[in-house]
Amino acid sequence: MRFLLLAILFFSWNSPMHAGSVVRFGHFPNVTHIQALVAHHLSRQGKGWFEERLGPGIKIEWYIYNAGPSAMEGIFANSIDVTYVGPSPAINAYTKSNGTEVRIVSGAANGGAALVIQPDSGIKTGADFRGKRIATPQLGNTQDVACRAWLSAQGLKITQWGGDAKVLPTPNPDQLSLFIMKKLDAVWTVEPWVSRLEREAGGVVFLEEKDSVTTVLVSSVKFQKEQPELLRKITAAHRELTRWIKDHPAESQQMVVEELTAETRTKISPDLVAAAWKRIDLTDAISLGALQSFVANAQKAGFLKQVPPLESLIVNP
Repeated sequence: MRFLLLAILFFSWNSPMHAGSVVRFGHFPNVTHIQALVAHHLSRQGKGWFEERLGPGIKIEWYIYNAGPSAMEGIFANSIDVTYVGPSPAINAYTKSNGTEVRIVSGAANGGAALVIQPDSGIKTGADFRGKRIATPQLGNTQDVACRAWLSAQGLKITQWGGDAKVLPTPNPDQLSLFIMKKLDAVWTVEPWVSRLEREAGGVVFLEEKDSVTTVLVSSVKFQKEQPELLRKITAAHRELTRWIKDHPAESQQMVVEELTAETRTKISPDLVAAAWKRIDLTDAISLGALQSFVANAQKAGFLKQVPPLESLIVNP
């Protein structure tokens, strides 16, 4: 009888139901991750958005990354289950794993990314970036790939660490300080850093990615297979949250201000978030065509060669 009881406890502890009692979310301290910032803030307040919609006993753990490649490493290492991330790192992870490790389960945000230049740089055309130093958040992240592909399209030869212009992967906080010190000629990044470069360093937006996909919601295939019903609830909650934020912009912006302040340990101005907000379009839609454009850019930048069929990357839990 005792053996039977121990066996029941063992299998209960190691069952998918128990494993799903903690869901590990990743996101970045960027305004382009609005849904995550609002949800993380509510978790801190004990009013968790996802917690209330996933059922009793479900706990959410939040993990913060600087950029997409690091978050994808978290997926590969089974450190997180789902994450908000840019499309390029998701596609790269999908390709590296031959389509076996990640799935995009929803769109999250479009826009909010831009190429910002020094006010006195003299840059007027793409050719003027020759010999310039341009920072991006991380090697292989969405803005890094977009930057390299765009520079190549302007007729510049771009290598991983050199070429006709230097693309320098640099964490967002360091981008700002280096830009202020004039050690960077330009930065390709996302909000709120675009607005901070404008407001705190006199930066000028040279090119804005108004319609480009900036953020998607990604799940590990492991989590998708082991917890399909839980993932379905997460995706439904994310879509409901997206609608709620669009219907409550003022309240949502205040939550984002407080969450960014907590995560970055820097005082974030409500005016800064309001300015960044105008550049971002929240959406839960994701199109195959948009992802194919990112594949083309990644191939131009030399990050990808052969890519598994993208139809398997997008799932609707």
